[in-house]
Amino acid sequence: MSTDTYTALVNQPLGKKIAAALGLPQPVELRRHTPGQPLLDGLALVLGSGPAAQQVADQLLDWGVDVRRHAGAKDRFAAVVACFDAVQTPADLSDTALEVGQVMRQLGSSARVITVSADPSDATDPAARSARKGVEGLTRSLAHEMRRGGTANGLVLAGGTEMSAPGAVGALRFLLSARSAFVSGQFLTVGTSEGALPQDWDRPLAGKVAVVTGAARGIGEAIARTLHRDGATVVGVDVPAAGEQLAAVVNSIHGTSLQLDITAPDAGARILEHCRTRHGRMDLVVHNAGITRDKMLANMDAARWDSVIAVNIESQLAMNQAFLADQARDVVGDHLRIVSLASTSGIAGNRGQTNYAASKAGVIGMASASAELLAERGGTINAVAPGFIETEMTGKMPFLTREVARRMNSLSQGGRPVDVAEAISFLGSDAAGGTNGTVLRVCGQGIMGA
Repeated sequence: MSTDTYTALVNQPLGKKIAAALGLPQPVELRRHTPGQPLLDGLALVLGSGPAAQQVADQLLDWGVDVRRHAGAKDRFAAVVACFDAVQTPADLSDTALEVGQVMRQLGSSARVITVSADPSDATDPAARSARKGVEGLTRSLAHEMRRGGTANGLVLAGGTEMSAPGAVGALRFLLSARSAFVSGQFLTVGTSEGALPQDWDRPLAGKVAVVTGAARGIGEAIARTLHRDGATVVGVDVPAAGEQLAAVVNSIHGTSLQLDITAPDAGARILEHCRTRHGRMDLVVHNAGITRDKMLANMDAARWDSVIAVNIESQLAMNQAFLADQARDVVGDHLRIVSLASTSGIAGNRGQTNYAASKAGVIGMASASAELLAERGGTINAVAPGFIETEMTGKMPFLTREVARRMNSLSQGGRPVDVAEAISFLGSDAAGGTNGTVLRVCGQGIMGA
């Protein structure tokens, strides 16, 4: 992983003074998750007049958080949850929005602001839909205004889902926690009362068997290690050429490994058979394996195009078909969760990546179209779209290109592989059972695909 020396420098006293004097970005070291840490390092303020506000306050109290419903002049807040679930017209946004504004200077480092609102698409009245949609613009803009590593995200309640539903509670905790360090300006929609909360929030995947493709290095390795930390038994999958490194990763987390080419016609069947004979079940599949073969479209050949499409999306479609077949039920059961790696390139496009962007946009389409099928089986499928993440690959980029890419998000720094892994672990857990068919960006509110 490449080292961000600039961020380290501006977090030293002299570097901080120089950056401030020159008006340069001042990214801070983000608060990231470690097992056993408190959910928040300080007070939480809950605002709003609808039923969600009291439900949020009660839940936070149950988690041992010190909650305020009104801000004192000297209070310092680690989080603000602003509930807009009762708004019926755009004018209704004013009171709660301005209350949030009044406490912005009272937020600590790596603070969280969460908005809670009803799904705009559920409203047929133009005024109500415009008010709900207004919360989206408010939240995304507020995320750009956060300072010192703070983030702002939204929790959207769809289909009449209550804030007390397991999926809503799980989403709230993820967005408040240090697990969402590099998630900002994004929304999690909870559309059903499905899901279940873990007995131990530090081990939300306890007893689960998780398959991770491309697990030998980089983001895939971080995913495998994070899922293991969260209680899962991990099956690491990668190509035979990466077998030695795959074995080292999997052995260190007491999992099992499977060497195969995911584009092979029998890849899904082989994964199922491995899980059947070695573990007796398969609860979570993480489609992480992917490749790039970048060229301007004018210079693109069929080999580059076809190989990227085959690995990045066609293999996932074929494996999912195998996992959802009737003959797989003895392994998969009724609550399979699938999380696929997309990319901000698949949302906003990227110069020289028409093949890659097409494949990653295809992943998002696959998740959306497959959601109903998974829901019928009691499962879910979602996508995670990373932005600029510090890996060995980014470490080989030209210095200036890398530095610009790092600063082009609201947090003014690159993310880490573990940031992607944290989002995947959440979406693969039962606590995310109410979220299905969506894409969650892990990009620090990057300019591309923001």
